[in-house]
Amino acid sequence: MADDRLPPSTASALPARLTQGLSRHPKAIMAAIGLLLLGTGVTAFGIAPLAPDAADLPVTRVVEPANTLDIIATPFGGQEQGGFTLYRSETVRRDDTAQSLLARLGVNDSVAADLLRNDPAARQLFMGRGGKTVTAETDAHHHLTRLVARWLPGNGPSDDRSFQRLVIERQPDGRLASRLEQGELTASTSLASGTIHSSLFAATDAANLPDSIAVQLAEIFSSHLDFRRDLRQGDQFSVVYEILQADGEPMRPGRVLSAQFVNAGKRFEAVWFESDNHKGAYYGFDGQSSQPQFLSSPLQFSRVSSGYGMRFHPISGRRKAHLGVDFAAPTGTPVRTVADGVVTFAGWQRGYGNIIEVQHRDRKSTAYAHLSRIDVRKGQKVAQGEFIGAVGTTGASTGPHLHFEFKVAGAHQDPLEVARRHETVPLPASLRPQFEQVAQAQRQQLDAAASVQQASAE
Repeated sequence: MADDRLPPSTASALPARLTQGLSRHPKAIMAAIGLLLLGTGVTAFGIAPLAPDAADLPVTRVVEPANTLDIIATPFGGQEQGGFTLYRSETVRRDDTAQSLLARLGVNDSVAADLLRNDPAARQLFMGRGGKTVTAETDAHHHLTRLVARWLPGNGPSDDRSFQRLVIERQPDGRLASRLEQGELTASTSLASGTIHSSLFAATDAANLPDSIAVQLAEIFSSHLDFRRDLRQGDQFSVVYEILQADGEPMRPGRVLSAQFVNAGKRFEAVWFESDNHKGAYYGFDGQSSQPQFLSSPLQFSRVSSGYGMRFHPISGRRKAHLGVDFAAPTGTPVRTVADGVVTFAGWQRGYGNIIEVQHRDRKSTAYAHLSRIDVRKGQKVAQGEFIGAVGTTGASTGPHLHFEFKVAGAHQDPLEVARRHETVPLPASLRPQFEQVAQAQRQQLDAAASVQQASAE
């Protein structure tokens, strides 16, 4: 019988040959080993016995008791033991009805619909402008158990910090009852900063700054800067402002608390300070007050359509002195007084149409003409920024706009030039320690706002 064993010399030489071949052709040898292992795995898979068919396996039925929650039905309007509550929030639209609003809230309740249609307090939900926030709570059957709505007063002053709250609740006897409450807004702080590339409002939009805060920012520095002519590309701003909340829900922006504007390398700063015995005003961080004596515009959002001076009259077609400034704006746009004063006239006056005249200190007065609505009366005191009427096109007017005049001792002056003037309001020495505390806290927040911009730029 032949001996299949290799000679000793040949067997001892195999490791050396394999090592030499692996060093010369490592990729080829490793690929061959991989194919060999793969083929072995496939072969092993191919010859593995198949599992038995599940249909042929014996079936055993196992029954065990299970503990479940006992759900006991109660009369309509009561709480269900072991039940649950569904929550949903919506915003009231201008064309909403009781049925459409409840449908979006997931409420299927004819009693609730009747209440919203007929109850005097509940009907206020659909009055005025849309945008009221509503939260509804329902049971497992989508019956209303509680509804809460919150909104701001429609024609309140700009500094009004109250809100209306409508509450509808299911009573123990199953009835729905409503009540209207007044709550106080609470303030939280928000930070923003930005860089000017084209205009102030383009930059504030890019920084997601609310429009009303952008307007305040422009007015705070209006006595130092002309935002139509003085801006430079690369100018920067930082601002700390309030967000007013109702029961923890944001409702509207509040007041600018501190601000910084860098124009052509020059820094302008302001911080708001008020106390129980001192009217609020903006001061520099050094305690020196410099604020506009008059707001830059009687409208928050507008553009000048006709300036002060000689022009061709749009109706007569003749060249005539225009003794005021026209601001283009849609009918109904709120008009505000530019400074504290007393209303000396409120009514109809020849080509002016509906007009309001306000007397300020130092023999200065302002007039607001072509109004669609007058919201003040003669002899009424008004505060700077208070809404007194609305834009219209009454009298000799070719379209909706506000005609605004400014007089000193009865003589007309350019309102845009007047807006650049400022007054110094001295800070009493007794309030200086309190001011320093406020200024220090605002400085830290303003620096934080500026650092946000720097971090985002990097």
